Amino acid sequence: MRSPFVVPVTSILRSREPERVRVEGPLPDLFVPGSAVPIGGVIALEVLLEPVGDSIEAVGVVSAPWDGECGRCLRPVSGTLTGEVEEVYEPHPVEGESWPLTHGEIDLEPLARETVVLELPQAPLCREDCLGLCPTCGVDRNESPCDCAPPADPRWAALDQLRDPQT
Repeated sequence: MRSPFVVPVTSILRSREPERVRVEGPLPDLFVPGSAVPIGGVIALEVLLEPVGDSIEAVGVVSAPWDGECGRCLRPVSGTLTGEVEEVYEPHPVEGESWPLTHGEIDLEPLARETVVLELPQAPLCREDCLGLCPTCGVDRNESPCDCAPPADPRWAALDQLRDPQT
């Protein structure tokens, strides 16, 4: 089965006219610690393919759904990421600088993969002001306060020993 991310570009190179292309499909195994694209999640890539000599420049946006858990309270969180792309595809690619253009086709899958992995949140939050879990009793401080004393800062331990035990 042919990948939806493989795009023929011979007509673009011949006509010398840019063409807008939208491709989408699932890509397995896209994750970082903290979040991942769900199984079957559709990665969408919309790019303007512009001929530059015997090369193609691809400029556009990648978007994908993601799931994870809040880094503070461990609740499930999800969202949609977007990442901008601007890459060159050429017959003789330079490692780390351009992508291969072979047999009149370009494969946008590696570009989509790389962009999604770089854009996935590593420490997602359910909301910016999430209070998280109490490190002592484990209560979700977003739902109710806990009666635990705040943890002692070990940097002040020497001064705590100087306190009068009568107070």
